Amino acid sequence: MSDEVLSMAQVQERAVAELLRLAPVIDELGARFADAGERIALVGGPVRDAMLGRLQNDLDFTTSARPEVTERLLKGWADAIWDIGRDFGTIGCRRGEWQIEITTYRSERYDPDSRKPEVAYGDSLAGDLGRRDFTVNAMAINLPERTFEDPYGGIVDLAHQVLRTPGRPEDSFSDDPLRMMRAARFAAQLGFTVAPEVQAAMTAMAERITIISAERVRDELVKLVTAPRPRAGLTLLVETGLASYVIPELPALALERDEHHRHKDVYQHTLTVLEQSIDLEDRLPGGGPDFVSRFAALMHDVGKPRTRRFLDDGTVTFHHHDVVGAKMTKKRMQALRFSADETAAVSKLVELHLRFHGYGDGQWTDAAVRRYVRDAGELLPRLHVLTRADCTTRNQRKAERLRRTYDELEARIEQLAEQEELDSIRPDLDGNQIMELLGIGPGREVGEAYRFLLELRLDNGPMSYEDARDALLAWAASRG
Repeated sequence: MSDEVLSMAQVQERAVAELLRLAPVIDELGARFADAGERIALVGGPVRDAMLGRLQNDLDFTTSARPEVTERLLKGWADAIWDIGRDFGTIGCRRGEWQIEITTYRSERYDPDSRKPEVAYGDSLAGDLGRRDFTVNAMAINLPERTFEDPYGGIVDLAHQVLRTPGRPEDSFSDDPLRMMRAARFAAQLGFTVAPEVQAAMTAMAERITIISAERVRDELVKLVTAPRPRAGLTLLVETGLASYVIPELPALALERDEHHRHKDVYQHTLTVLEQSIDLEDRLPGGGPDFVSRFAALMHDVGKPRTRRFLDDGTVTFHHHDVVGAKMTKKRMQALRFSADETAAVSKLVELHLRFHGYGDGQWTDAAVRRYVRDAGELLPRLHVLTRADCTTRNQRKAERLRRTYDELEARIEQLAEQEELDSIRPDLDGNQIMELLGIGPGREVGEAYRFLLELRLDNGPMSYEDARDALLAWAASRG
């Protein structure tokens, strides 16, 4: 979206165009509920997005009908119905290309010590809108008449691209503290600014985020990181103190200077690396947004505060911050209940992010290239992106030299891959051949022989059966 303030005419024009596209769904749905004596309205994100000209296929409705009534009214109209959200008053369905959720008017309140909201049904649209997170999400379109409801001035805030709460932000964030993270997410997704009173409440109430379950915090963090402008959202988390409870490794970086005492501290460097990695996502097989690649960029230097050492000549070192950072990343992702696969992938990228620089100015042997590919495995495309993004120097000559050196490395990898099938490096003898040649059965010795042959393969490239056999026998003989 443009950084320019939208005019009211632009907002209304976009909304009308999107509503015409929705007409077959909203008109039919509105008529079914009206005929049953119930009220229903398109609400929240879809109304906001319609006005921004970015409506997706997910539609949210709010209704006076209880879930069992909603489910009955959808039968015979929806292509599929599900009730996984019934405990929260929500019935979901699919109609053609549209994914629909219909929720009974409700209010949510958090017990000060509870991690889950208590859900109570409301009795009016106005009351339902009043409990929503931000004014831009507290707009609705009554159906089937298509009348617009905006009791809190959401359309004005939308035009000015600002996030405000329908009531006092302190009350809103007390009801659901996750809304503080949602403010940061919307700043990253929509490019909106946060009203001063909202940011002040976020700062004062940051600690309250700790009552929210790790899973809900994780889901918001993923949405923020994969948004178009994650730097804006992450900066807001740090400035309000929320990051100290959600991802404390990030604000810790602001206290550290990099080893060269450059113009930027490690925190600003990290945010720049994140942005540069996003710019390189078209190099990834699936394109972007790619959470693993982005989160690795965000966490790649978190080991620096713990490994900082001052030398006698005044310089600073961060030796082994890659290994320490990988362990810290794993611990943080486990605390946020990320999957084992995502945790392993991001941690591995953090561990490997300096590997390229360990080979000097590009005098890579074939063995070094093979090991680089072997260690990265299926993460190699993401490692390419992270390594390239991790260059934020203002020295254009140095930046160009690093880029050229990495270009040469990728060319070497491609060349060797064509010759040697680098994607599936394995010894030239398999386990059965090892056991037959050494006259042994399954056990630890087979694994040791396999690892010996793998290292030999990495050092020398493909070997003939005879050469691999002779090397194996010589190795076995040397071990007695």
